[in-house]
Amino acid sequence: MVTVGMNYVVLPGKNGEFEDKFSAVIGALNAAEGHTQSQLWRDTADENSYLITSEWNDEQAFRDFITSDAFRSVTNWGKAEILAGRPSHKVYKH
Repeated sequence: MVTVGMNYVVLPGKNGEFEDKFSAVIGALNAAEGHTQSQLWRDTADENSYLITSEWNDEQAFRDFITSDAFRSVTNWGKAEILAGRPSHKVYKH
């Protein structure tokens, strides 16, 4: 099993849209092969900074998801409308 930390910084005033989109994306995550669970966290010191933790059966399942059309369409929308910069991902193996 692996846990992936996905760090996002959103544009000021776009928090609600980002959180709403995450609620919609959770369905795609839950349907993804190898996905176990995901949670959205917001930094209490920086309201525009978010972390999504996502658990997967293995790293390849996560890699397959982030190269999927479903993920690509969400990230393209996010880059154009919501995000203040490029997100960063970190894989934690356990």
